[in-house]
Amino acid sequence: MRNPMEGVRVLEVAQFTFVPAAGAVLADWGAEVIKIEHAERGDAQRGLVQVLGYEAASAGSSFFPIMEGPNRGKRSVGLALEKPSARKVLEELIRRSDVFLTNFLPGARTKLRIDVEDVRAVNPDIIYVRGSGFGTRGAEADKGGYDSTAFWARGGSAAGVTTPGADRMTRMPAGAYGDSMGGITIAGGIAAALYSRATTGQPSVVDVSLLGVGAWATQFSVNLALMTGGPLPVKAPPRHGSATNPLIGAYLTSDGRWIELSMLQPGRYWADFCKLAGREELAVDERFDSTEKLMANAREAAGIVADIIAGRPFAEWVEILSRGDGPWAAVQNAWEVGQDPSLRADGLIAPVVDADGVERELVASPVQFDEAPATLTRAPQFAEHTDEVLLSLGITEEELLVLKIDGAVS
Repeated sequence: MRNPMEGVRVLEVAQFTFVPAAGAVLADWGAEVIKIEHAERGDAQRGLVQVLGYEAASAGSSFFPIMEGPNRGKRSVGLALEKPSARKVLEELIRRSDVFLTNFLPGARTKLRIDVEDVRAVNPDIIYVRGSGFGTRGAEADKGGYDSTAFWARGGSAAGVTTPGADRMTRMPAGAYGDSMGGITIAGGIAAALYSRATTGQPSVVDVSLLGVGAWATQFSVNLALMTGGPLPVKAPPRHGSATNPLIGAYLTSDGRWIELSMLQPGRYWADFCKLAGREELAVDERFDSTEKLMANAREAAGIVADIIAGRPFAEWVEILSRGDGPWAAVQNAWEVGQDPSLRADGLIAPVVDADGVERELVASPVQFDEAPATLTRAPQFAEHTDEVLLSLGITEEELLVLKIDGAVS
């Protein structure tokens, strides 16, 4: 299988996860990605010690998942873009690239001369890609944003998952949650822009905002609100099931685990569920013996289902429900997701060897080509490839030494 992005060169001037995750996906797909990091400070994300209360790195190891995930497969060059002597290096990298990828704010792009006009002056055919918090037009074009603000809070997800009357807002379920979705969205936009350039000869400017990705993720509710002309009524869902279906929603097992049922046709699956649960009599109970009756008495039926599921442990329910036809899922924690047999069968939990030579595992990007899992290589250490890349540009060792003395490269 030929990686579809093989031969594509990406120059990334970005940090944190949102835009770098796009570079990681493109690297998974075969692109050559060079990551520019500040010659002294590097990617700001390298300085994070804790994330969501967890240690960000493996003790005594170079393995740093918050960097590995959005930066695997790249080469790192330490370059101080504010130094005049670094400009020659940057321009040569731009000249050799197909894609310029950044999440720097407009003021920083202007100061560093890496805005669209600056980059296109060096390479008129380059695809220029901006990731932003709130878009490139309007009053907030200069405002920075994170996924917790632009994606989660502003984009509607936080309100959508926070229970009415709650004394605290529900937080994102994982670090870089919106960033990761935004990154793969950018990668898709770049793929389309490369196709367009190949067929029309015209390079694109590609823009993706975290706010836009957030609104897309909640589009069903947003579209309903737009249709009705105002905020949607706040409806507290039933504790169990739905208003018309007892076989939808989360149920708690005897050992405190959750099972999610999603049997959207209650009449079709009710008898099967009752048989699996050892409660065949419920299928012919006069309250539930037709689809119409089951839907009319869904709350009562859901209470019974809750009691049934609460009577057995999680592992037992996993085995029982696996024998049926109705859609359901175990509610898995992060470790269980990493061990998920379907993910592993498809190669979506992929091996990678870290800088210490230790084999680790990472979640692979979810798109595959020709049924072949991606082959991952580790994220670069800070400025690991500076010498290699600059020498390949034709810069001599003497010139490289001068750049290092000047602080333009590291």
